[in-house]
Amino acid sequence: MPKAKNESQPTRTAIAIMAAGKGTRLKSKHPKVLHEVGGKPLLAHVIAAATKVVPANDVYAIIGHEAERVRAAVAASGIGFVLQEQQRGTGHALMVAREMLAPYDLVLVLSGDAPLITPPTIERLHDFHTSKKAAMTLLTARLENPTGYGRILRKKAGDDVQAIVEQKNLSPAQQKIPEINAGFYAFDTQPLFSHIDKLSSDNHHGEFYLTDMAAILDKAKQRVVAVQASNSYEVLGGNTRAELADIDQHMRMAKIRQLMAAGVTILYPQTCVIDNDVEIGADTVIEPFVQLRGSTRIGSDVRIGSYSVIQSCEIGDYVLVQPGCVLEHSSVNVRASLGPYSHLRPGCEIGEDAHVGNFVEMKKTRLGKGSKANHLTYLGDTEVGERVNVGAGTITCNYDGVNKHKTIIEDGVFVGSDSILIAPIRIGKGAYVAAATCVTEDVPADSLALGRARQIVKQGWAKEKRERAKAQKVR
Repeated sequence: MPKAKNESQPTRTAIAIMAAGKGTRLKSKHPKVLHEVGGKPLLAHVIAAATKVVPANDVYAIIGHEAERVRAAVAASGIGFVLQEQQRGTGHALMVAREMLAPYDLVLVLSGDAPLITPPTIERLHDFHTSKKAAMTLLTARLENPTGYGRILRKKAGDDVQAIVEQKNLSPAQQKIPEINAGFYAFDTQPLFSHIDKLSSDNHHGEFYLTDMAAILDKAKQRVVAVQASNSYEVLGGNTRAELADIDQHMRMAKIRQLMAAGVTILYPQTCVIDNDVEIGADTVIEPFVQLRGSTRIGSDVRIGSYSVIQSCEIGDYVLVQPGCVLEHSSVNVRASLGPYSHLRPGCEIGEDAHVGNFVEMKKTRLGKGSKANHLTYLGDTEVGERVNVGAGTITCNYDGVNKHKTIIEDGVFVGSDSILIAPIRIGKGAYVAAATCVTEDVPADSLALGRARQIVKQGWAKEKRERAKAQKVR
């Protein structure tokens, strides 16, 4: 796909995605297509399906409301954009895009708020259109409750369309028709742009409707046909918050079923939130109430504990993430152990067989192979070598109020509990930092750094204090 017209002249196919609308029915000030399901914007899902059918440079999003936000949100996809400054309907959108689309032989029109559409269905629309030598092909669906949708009236021949009748104009008999217009189309561009200026805005909303092209092309003796989607759920859009929630749930449960079929154990799957782009290896166990977000990649034989939230991380094989961990944009190497209640902020790398324990927070930190930071520790902008022990309550002071500074802890270092490491600083290989030490200077290799106040013991002081307090109370 796309198939050739003949051996010497391939069909040039473009895909136009309608993405200019506001979130009016969502009661939102944000662009409709930027509302998320399955962990990414509605529009991103449609683009992902479209770019599996044609190259990204043949896909165009027609944007309008908060156009720059929409463009920025999906810029990495490599598609093109057409600006519809005034949003005057779907027909007007293609009028605006005429210069971009006219050089193509065929244009497929997709809805930017229908994220469940799949490449096979897009290909089916294309192939049906070309096989029928039609000027316009509509994708339709059969719904148990079609209320609110325009209905398809077919001619006796079967594939050919007589008319699209909007809900408000349906006769009592037509209201029983279950086949609806899904809002996805295929057009031969020559008849489309030869007749598109015949669209009228003489309607309640003063807009140009692409659905009217069916009647215009039929009147011009151009063939208009319809093909029914195999799965009606694919074509449904998110027009209300409730519909978005339904789509999100459908998408996530489909993802969970796919993962389980591939060998992943997901305990109590109804409680887990797993985004569409997440990848998980076989024999991994996901406990209840886990969130796996963004582009997270998890290896095999991993266990993710309940209430952990992992955002766009790389997790190696045989890793244990105990309950309540929050991991963001970081990597964890094989056989490492985290938690419970560890927090990896962006930019962390946890080495093979390393341990990050209870209430430990890290930011832009590399923890080397076999190293440990097991309790109540903060490491920021830090490089930790191999086989290092970081004692409970240790913190790196990496921020001076203006700039961030780096701490380097070399291999085999032992950092005692409650130590304060004031960056920039380097602790040399094999050195010891005594508990409760405030380190302000570099520590040479194999040295002991000791910097705490001298302990003074005043015998009997506590007893005398209690007796004085008691005497004052008696008076």
